[in-house]
Amino acid sequence: MSRENVNVVLVHGAWADGSSWSKIIQPLAAEGLTVVAAPLPLTSFSDDVAALDRALERLTGPVVVGHAYAGAVIAATREEKVKGLVYIAALAPDEGETVADIFYRGTPHPQAPKLSPDNHGLIYLPEEAFASAFAQNATDEEQAVLAAVQRPISPACITVPVSRPLWKDRSAWFLVAEQDRMIVADNQRFMAERMQARVRSHAADHTPIVTAPAAVLDIVREAVATVAAA
Repeated sequence: MSRENVNVVLVHGAWADGSSWSKIIQPLAAEGLTVVAAPLPLTSFSDDVAALDRALERLTGPVVVGHAYAGAVIAATREEKVKGLVYIAALAPDEGETVADIFYRGTPHPQAPKLSPDNHGLIYLPEEAFASAFAQNATDEEQAVLAAVQRPISPACITVPVSRPLWKDRSAWFLVAEQDRMIVADNQRFMAERMQARVRSHAADHTPIVTAPAAVLDIVREAVATVAAA
């Protein structure tokens, strides 16, 4: 498989949308890669996996990149065409675990926000949490945009036990965000080691796709090159 036949599918996490990948999309597209940001509805885990599968149907030989919650989603697809998985400060529940199980594993960061559903049963990230925990290294302008475009997540996304994750059968890469206050670095390292992923780490907050795009681009390019050479 040549590099030209490797496509990249970017999958956003909770409290985000596809625009969070803008600093990643443009450089990869400029290099001639086909890049798609899969839109997740965040209404249920099965809805999100179905949305990813619809995006994958249109592509061949993709490397799939997931941020945060989307790490669970990208491992739940059963599309045989997926050639590699890249985790960006992402969650990787094992078979029988829920997203909530692994998200709340260990001691949370003291500045992690308290989360609970609103009157409609949806979980929003408190606006102040974008500056204190979600993207503390971002500029004021970037934090304002992240807060404005956030999508709430349903508890139905995080309370369903997952089936055998695809990372057991595909090559995986993991970027550990050492300054993450949402998913602490120790938890990320635990998941990456359990996955036997190829690990890189960076002094980044929970949103390196916004605040440390060079580190994200490096690991995605490494995955693309490895898949292309296989």
